[in-house]
Amino acid sequence: MDPLSLTPTDQDHGKRLDAYLAAQTDLSRAQVQRLIVEGQVLVDGQPAKSSLRLVGGNTILVYLPPSDDEPALIPEAIPLHVVYEDREVLVIDKPAGLVIHPAVGHESGTLANALLARYPHLAGTDPEGRPGIVHRLDKDTSGLLVVGKTQRATDGLKAQFKDQAVRKRYTALVVGHVPTVQGLIDAPVGRHSRWRQRMTVRADGREARTRFTVLEAWPDYTLVEARPETGRTHQIRVHLAYIGHPVAGDPVYGPRKDRLNVGRQFLHASGLGFQQPITRKQLEFTSDLPDDLQRVLERLRGI
Repeated sequence: MDPLSLTPTDQDHGKRLDAYLAAQTDLSRAQVQRLIVEGQVLVDGQPAKSSLRLVGGNTILVYLPPSDDEPALIPEAIPLHVVYEDREVLVIDKPAGLVIHPAVGHESGTLANALLARYPHLAGTDPEGRPGIVHRLDKDTSGLLVVGKTQRATDGLKAQFKDQAVRKRYTALVVGHVPTVQGLIDAPVGRHSRWRQRMTVRADGREARTRFTVLEAWPDYTLVEARPETGRTHQIRVHLAYIGHPVAGDPVYGPRKDRLNVGRQFLHASGLGFQQPITRKQLEFTSDLPDDLQRVLERLRGI
């Protein structure tokens, strides 16, 4: 589940963390304090205490507990950037900030809500409320995502993901100068033992492999293309942080301070290839970096 992200304003300067969160959510102060003790609240990427005094501009991530009552999926006419569409599949270019499906803290305004408005026949086809959704991108990761428009297409796409037959490419700006032109990160990924909403490299984790190639380099940052061969949660972000080069702007796995003012993790799903599940035609799609990430590169290049 994507965390609830909050940014205190200057008016919140000096407020206690637990009091601020209780006012910003439907949780009681005791519930907030319990989440903080369990490590489910990060301030600028680090666990914090309830008594922490906030300053304007802090980045707060709250990993809310799952709700016993799943929010009802309501159709919403949310604009989608459609890259490709036929009778069976849809490929969209997801903007940063769009959540894939409803969860606590994101009950509406999601891709699932948009799909249900666009394709009412998908209602009820997925017991988990994810009509046609066969993979996901984190809320603040932008880029290409494929959706099944029919049950047979959805099942066929799921099979391709299970068989690792889908070709995915991501563009990422990482912290530090990567010394090798290309490499393979082969390290199992599992849930963090303390902060259960975070992932980490651990010996008993699930098999995970990410190949990368350097595209452009500066003294303090490197632009890379990452090609995950498996599909673990947060895999690219965890793997790049594991080799000492976290994604720039990543509030969970990166440095506490976003020195480039990226505003989100610099991670974009720039390439996607798969077999049309009915016609068996091979399809390939690419997506340019969105404007906010392009501006970051322009600053680095001194344009």
